[in-house]
Amino acid sequence: MAQKIDLLLPVLKGQPVIPVILVHNVADAVPLARALAAGGLPAIEITLRTPAALDAIRAVANEVPEAIVGAGTILNARQYEEASAAGSRFIVSPGATPQLLKAASAGKVPLLPGAITPAEIMTLREEGYTMLKFFPAEQAGGAPFLKSLSSPFAGIQFCPTGGIGAANAKTYLDLPNVVCVGGSWVAPDNLVQAGNWDEITRLAAEAAKLAKA
Repeated sequence: MAQKIDLLLPVLKGQPVIPVILVHNVADAVPLARALAAGGLPAIEITLRTPAALDAIRAVANEVPEAIVGAGTILNARQYEEASAAGSRFIVSPGATPQLLKAASAGKVPLLPGAITPAEIMTLREEGYTMLKFFPAEQAGGAPFLKSLSSPFAGIQFCPTGGIGAANAKTYLDLPNVVCVGGSWVAPDNLVQAGNWDEITRLAAEAAKLAKA
């Protein structure tokens, strides 16, 4: 199957929140991943929005066996291949292109592509994708819009990301077509820069207790 759902589903169902993190300093990657895993969130998405991202993924993959490191903000086939080579175990994109889908089909790492509109969802469903990212969630209509997609697109599950935090995560998790949510609130930049790993572990533990209805 195009999406390699047997590899992706355990990651998304394994925890209610996937931390979406920016790593500016490679030295922070390993202790950050350990702190999140200690709090019950082993699967993390390191976004390719900093020069340190690929090295951070590589460091976590090599040094934190308890973590499941993924790559986010993948925009093209080249980035998919680079993230795969760095050790990513899942890859997340805000949208999809024919070239990216072709690379993911040929590659070994499962892709979670983004879709918002009915047309985008239908296109990806025809390509064999049943697990999708919904981004930017709040700006695209939030939980009410996502709920409205559950009936016409039965069988499609989403991981909404964008504008989601501790205050509204449960609203999304209670939707019938949401498998998990993505968010950065469990590892805010100020705590990472301060090296406050204990506080990040505490935030992760709180997020790990969130559950679907």
